Amino acid sequence: MPEKPKGPSQRQLRVGEMIRHALSQLLVRGEIHDEELASSVITITEVRMSPDLKLATAYVRPLGNQNAAAIVKALARHAKFIRGAIAPKVNLKYAPQFRFREDDVFDEAQRIDELLNSPQVRRDVGKD
Repeated sequence: MPEKPKGPSQRQLRVGEMIRHALSQLLVRGEIHDEELASSVITITEVRMSPDLKLATAYVRPLGNQNAAAIVKALARHAKFIRGAIAPKVNLKYAPQFRFREDDVFDEAQRIDELLNSPQVRRDVGKD
């Protein structure tokens, strides 16, 4: 029985990165006309592609993580426009559908750092 791949394929990673760059450029140039988006500095931290490359999930983080939910909703409202604007920039058979999610990786990393620096953990680690 063949072993299933453990993570995304090289192609998924490559296409995700191409789409991330195209989406970032779209935001930098202000091509999406939305007051919520125009008033925020937004970082696209990652774009994960489905195995068939028909669905792109973009993880976004506004500067200072302010109004993250509102930014995600604004991007979702413009998903059709984004799909049409990015399609010519990436050479794919089908333009992917877009989903937007708030990126909480930095918050989770901070929580883990706080746990590792807690007195209880420091006490346990110091015994070795």
